[in-house]
Amino acid sequence: MDKETIERLRKRASQHFLDSIAVKHEAEKTLPESVARGILAMVDCLKSGGKIMACGNGGSAADAQHFAAELIGRFERERQELAAIALTTDSSILTAVGNDYSYDDVFSKQVRGLGKKGDILIGISTSGNSKNVVKAIEVAKKLGMKVIALTGNGGGKIANLLDKEDIHLCAPSTRTARIQETHLVLLHALCDGVDHILLD
Repeated sequence: MDKETIERLRKRASQHFLDSIAVKHEAEKTLPESVARGILAMVDCLKSGGKIMACGNGGSAADAQHFAAELIGRFERERQELAAIALTTDSSILTAVGNDYSYDDVFSKQVRGLGKKGDILIGISTSGNSKNVVKAIEVAKKLGMKVIALTGNGGGKIANLLDKEDIHLCAPSTRTARIQETHLVLLHALCDGVDHILLD
């Protein structure tokens, strides 16, 4: 085994940890109050009989599904099921809408068909510019839904769609990997806070 290659790769791996820690440390300075607002909005929604819908593309789609699974199933403690839907999972809807209309509409059509005033849309986009997430947020706002947006890169177009009733959790990074890592912490913090309010 080439020791020089191993050492080079060790240093690269180490730098990923250091970079991730730095972004999370910066996020901890600015985002916890917004996380708290998001938790309370989610609890109010769920207690009022509403539901939480989540969407995103690629790794953000995986995050949306992960988040919905932890609400329907459990996070760290046993509790009742919580109403959550990932809009990224129905292959027939995604392919039909993508084929018959546009991929830009795959989430907005689901929000229009399933959403109602009092529900929450969690829109996840590392760039803040994903067209289908932008359109989903636009529909959610028209329906009177609150939006919790997880972005990076300064928030992109999504930042301009939000108002004071919405929650913007913008990871302080321009690197997709670092933004995604921070999004996972934010989603876990939301789950933990909901459980704390409901169970403690």
